Amino acid sequence: MVKAHISTPVSVAGRFRLVEVVSRETNRVCWYGEDTAVERPVLVTQVGLPDVPDGEEARRIVARVLHTCERMALLLPRRVAEVVDAVEESGTLWVVTRWIDGVPLSELLAQQGTFNYVRAARIGLELLDVLETAHGQGLAHGELSPAQVFVRDDGSLVVTGFGLAGATLAPRLAAPSYASPEQARDEPIGPATDLWTLGALLYTMVEGRPPFRDRGRPEATLKGVDRLPLRTPVRAGPLTQAVQGLLRKDAVERLPRPVVRAALVRVLDEEAAATVPSPRLRGRRYAHGPGRRNRTVLAGTALAVVTVAVAVLAVTDRLPGGSDAPAAGPGPNPAPSATPSATAPASPTPSLSPTSSAAPPPSAAPPSAPTEAAFRRYASPEGFSVSLPEGWRPLSTDRVGDLAYRVVLGATGDPRTLTVTYSERVGPDPVAVWRDVEPGLRQAGGYRRLGEIRSTTYRGREAAEMEWLADAGGTRVRTLGRGFLLGGGRGYSLRWTAPAADWDDPGNREGLATALRTFQEPSG
Repeated sequence: MVKAHISTPVSVAGRFRLVEVVSRETNRVCWYGEDTAVERPVLVTQVGLPDVPDGEEARRIVARVLHTCERMALLLPRRVAEVVDAVEESGTLWVVTRWIDGVPLSELLAQQGTFNYVRAARIGLELLDVLETAHGQGLAHGELSPAQVFVRDDGSLVVTGFGLAGATLAPRLAAPSYASPEQARDEPIGPATDLWTLGALLYTMVEGRPPFRDRGRPEATLKGVDRLPLRTPVRAGPLTQAVQGLLRKDAVERLPRPVVRAALVRVLDEEAAATVPSPRLRGRRYAHGPGRRNRTVLAGTALAVVTVAVAVLAVTDRLPGGSDAPAAGPGPNPAPSATPSATAPASPTPSLSPTSSAAPPPSAAPPSAPTEAAFRRYASPEGFSVSLPEGWRPLSTDRVGDLAYRVVLGATGDPRTLTVTYSERVGPDPVAVWRDVEPGLRQAGGYRRLGEIRSTTYRGREAAEMEWLADAGGTRVRTLGRGFLLGGGRGYSLRWTAPAADWDDPGNREGLATALRTFQEPSG
């Protein structure tokens, strides 16, 4: 997030130079700054105080902020902003923290509009961890808002603003739309206050707007928070009851932390239930394109991480199989459900681009070059069909009732696989789904994404693509995943995995292109 900046002459305490505004709230501004004493970036929060305090009052405010932030930073290193200094100058409180390598949640929401409920649950659970630690120490934040939550690239959070509650003229003046009803009534704050705001943040993430809109004046906004009924969330999915329970007007009736935690964990567990590993890759040989060059590929367990993208997001039970999914090769694998019919490769393979619906042409031969590879049409018991290389069949099939299934297709002696997954609980934004999946992919050894997550279409439907590398049992493998939506919460994901060293071989490129070109979901 650090960029080149042009410094300004404005400084705080003769040491911290203000450079650029990061975020603004009512009566609060966050700046990107420079610590000129040590030449490193800092985050400077400017808070307007109700009146110019005398020296003793100013020292009391500064001491409280420093003490609270130091306690929290010791309890939750890297999850609570580390305060460098706090000073009062001319009725303004300046709080300086180490620069946070992340983006304010307010900025992410401004860019992306909404998050799906899985991503919201993940952020909510991290926030709950921070709040639970603070409440256990007898501390309430009292000032949580999207601008006080920074999201790092790896998905982890840093929370700022501890110790600032009550320092401003009106209760919750920094972000009135996220105030609790008791704050609107100028009553004492406590843990229930933070739980209300957690509910308001979850609501905002999934709905794209706060539960009570900003009415232009803090007093009018706070009045609406206190008196108006909550607008029922429509995008919260399985988070709906938790969000509504957190946003009960009476603090005594709000859901307690253990119940909230169970609800958030349940959403993430359901996402994990859709996580299925690729089959094991063993030492084998397979024929490539023209010339049928043979190579031996040694591999082990492949990608036992979250790799299902758009097609499987959240199902209610854990998929069977897990890391014990059958390996490619001889064994009691199910035979194809229908006798395959010979299928010749279609016309020259079109190139793969963010807006195309097929894979790239073989890099070692012109599109019109003849090929010795043979393909046959496979019709699955699940209803989908696809043209596959000769000899391919189902290696494993996992399902969760009628909600989701996963079929891994491959052949003895061929290290490549095609994984087809289906779900009836798919998020509405394919690109956002990949973003939510990626933190799980990073757990694989040697994971590296190739390029950006690409928004595309597939046969006129919304889709997204992502490619990545990972280590699988000593072999570097590459995967291209494409997920597409069918509507009504239904969707498919196609994932093609092959040794990275063989990715550009004509045989591999043709297999990928043919699978993407010929896949057909069930009709009706």
